[in-house]
Amino acid sequence: MTDLDQAVREIAAVPTLLVALDFDGVLAPLVDVPSESRPLPESAAALGSLATLPGTVVALVSGRGLADLAATSGFGAPIRLVGSHGGEFDDGGAVLDDDQRALLDALTAEVTALVDGEPGVKLEHKPAGIAVHVRGAGPGVGPRVLDAVRTGPAARPGVEATPGKDVLDLAVLQVNKGMAVDVLRERVGADAVLFAGDDVTDETAFARLGAGDVGVKVGDGDTAAAHRVAGPPDVARLLELLLAARDRG
Repeated sequence: MTDLDQAVREIAAVPTLLVALDFDGVLAPLVDVPSESRPLPESAAALGSLATLPGTVVALVSGRGLADLAATSGFGAPIRLVGSHGGEFDDGGAVLDDDQRALLDALTAEVTALVDGEPGVKLEHKPAGIAVHVRGAGPGVGPRVLDAVRTGPAARPGVEATPGKDVLDLAVLQVNKGMAVDVLRERVGADAVLFAGDDVTDETAFARLGAGDVGVKVGDGDTAAAHRVAGPPDVARLLELLLAARDRG
């Protein structure tokens, strides 16, 4: 039995458990077209069953906008959805004041004009920001576009820039996944949290985990997580292990 397997079996025994997961690269393999992303069937089945168990709260915490996350993942209640890096919860969307709305309008116009016509670059509009995706762009296009956005619109006062894998997320309010996990933990009264993520944006959540929690980094890269797996198929296996251990409890 691996250390991770043992940690999963131990966390399965807590009275109230929060299972929080990133979506892309964790439940779903990474794809060039974000709208075509889908969770692995094994993960979807395990999550659906976990969410029906007593004292078990399952949540997706993603950089995607809330509506996009719901559409691509196919999940809904009782599974909780948190989008825009914690800027949108499924029990209430992002709330902006007049100044933030004006900033968002200006930011959106500037970013759109900057990347207009760039091959393979896609924009994702969110209630509190805009994301620039370059996964489908050529090797010479992606870095140039992200650098231009980073030194231009992202440098505006009041704009929070969050870099990820082939994406730069811009928001007009401060959000991160660590704050989102803290909010979820408090709202559900979780005794422990299992969080899995693959991106640099997930490190804020790993950093908030404490004794008794389990953090799982999916894929390569430096991380504050105590455990690591190679990819989404391994996440599916862990979820099945957690389901079996908790269902017996």
